[in-house]
Amino acid sequence: MAISAQTLDILGERQSGQDVRTQNVVACQAVANIVKSSLGPVGLDKMLVDDYGDVTITNDGATILKMLEVEHPAAKVLVELAELQDREVGDGTTSVVIIAAELLKRANDLVRNKIHATSIISGYRLAMREACKYVEEKLSVKVEKLGKDSLVNCAKTSMSSKLIADDSDFFANLVVDAVQAVKMTNARGEIKYPIKSINILKAHGKSARDSHLLNGYALNTGRAAQGMPTRVAPARIACLDFNLQKTKMQLGVQVLVTDPRELEKIRQREADMTKERIEKLLKAGANVVLTTKGIDDMALKYFVEAGAVAVRRVKKEDMRHVAKATGATLVSTFADMEGEETFDSSFLGHAEEVVEERIADDDVIMIKGTKTTSAVSLILRGANDYMLDEMDRSLHDALCIVKRTLESNALVAGGGAVEAALSVYLEYLATTLGSREQLAIAEFAESLLIIPKVLAVNAAKDATELVAKLRAYHHTAQTKADKKHLSSMGLDLVKGSVRNNLEAGVIEPAMSKVKIIQFATEAAITILRIDDMIKLVKDESQNEEE
Repeated sequence: MAISAQTLDILGERQSGQDVRTQNVVACQAVANIVKSSLGPVGLDKMLVDDYGDVTITNDGATILKMLEVEHPAAKVLVELAELQDREVGDGTTSVVIIAAELLKRANDLVRNKIHATSIISGYRLAMREACKYVEEKLSVKVEKLGKDSLVNCAKTSMSSKLIADDSDFFANLVVDAVQAVKMTNARGEIKYPIKSINILKAHGKSARDSHLLNGYALNTGRAAQGMPTRVAPARIACLDFNLQKTKMQLGVQVLVTDPRELEKIRQREADMTKERIEKLLKAGANVVLTTKGIDDMALKYFVEAGAVAVRRVKKEDMRHVAKATGATLVSTFADMEGEETFDSSFLGHAEEVVEERIADDDVIMIKGTKTTSAVSLILRGANDYMLDEMDRSLHDALCIVKRTLESNALVAGGGAVEAALSVYLEYLATTLGSREQLAIAEFAESLLIIPKVLAVNAAKDATELVAKLRAYHHTAQTKADKKHLSSMGLDLVKGSVRNNLEAGVIEPAMSKVKIIQFATEAAITILRIDDMIKLVKDESQNEEE
């Protein structure tokens, strides 16, 4: 009977039990091994070539995994995990994948030793909760005491493994200034830092150190016609989402004309409709018109005569940010409720000035002194596209980290300090439990050590010795009341020694670590729960019938 239960009536193959687990763990290990060598300040970059031949050189875990088209369903969970970390925190994408894969590997060993998956899962959950609580209560430091230096150090820690690590002093200050410039208070009175208001423009030429911060939102396009003024102040901005071109009749509209002179009138009316629209805009007080679509020459003439600046083909995304920053309303049609065409001056956004500036070889439109939120732009300079793209990704990570630090106000030491402290703490915790979760928690503690180990291996240092020293320090910190300060001991990967990373300025937001532990555990549990996999074969006959 057992045999017939195994054979399926569906077209496909079925694997169950230990086979599936082992296969899933191997797939996840493979994904983690790809990003492993890019972790840490001496991590290496990856070069990815897609099927079109486009090259991406990057160190960002989420980007690497997104570019790999992963087939295996369990490995896909890790790719999504990295993307989730990228969305939630912005940095730590590599660490989260490495920890998740290590948790899985150790859980698989436990299952082989006849410990039920359910016990392991409940042990992992308990360990995760305890770890997060310990980070928040014992390891994190409030930011109020630390000032701007700590923000710069957070940004530098985030950049340390990236291409711009050599200039991290310069870029860290740039990032902190940019994030502080977009500070705003929302309706509930919370202080927020919308990273989206920071526009990053990439321009070829000069060196990376010539990158700079511009106060204002930069649009990567010039004026629509040369006759327009290069500067308008104060600016009243209309944001449109339709064509300002000669109105054509809709397809399928038939007009029967008996008198040829009537044709001319129809043509005239078509031209006049656009003219009336533009006049409505100008009458409402608009002197800067941005549209996501086109503006034809006939329409440009009216703007030039009125001394207004018109910009066409603005990216939708840019338009949304401009509308938000200036308090404008994005208008997609002039029609109002009565079917008349109107444009109300309340739709206009306000800014102190709009100027066209020349950056590198491109003209850009700068919107300065915006009304509601202040917007800033980072102009990146660099030798080539690959470098600029990687700088963009690195700065995105750093911007997110500074934002998280400011919003959560709690920091922890970097360089494996948190992982080592948690490992020691959880190991002790495991010995106090008399339940079967004990083994799972002990393995969870071991798994966290993978981060300092990989950091040391990537730096070409003796991992075993360094991790042993690190654990000894943390054990002392947790057992002796007068040695509490040792809890921020982490690795110095340049010298290959152990130091106080809080003093050395290698710091990260506590939230980043907590999220890494939560997400990695959840992903590991998701994959660990799988004990059966049914793969269906594509049915060719159905396709033929269709």
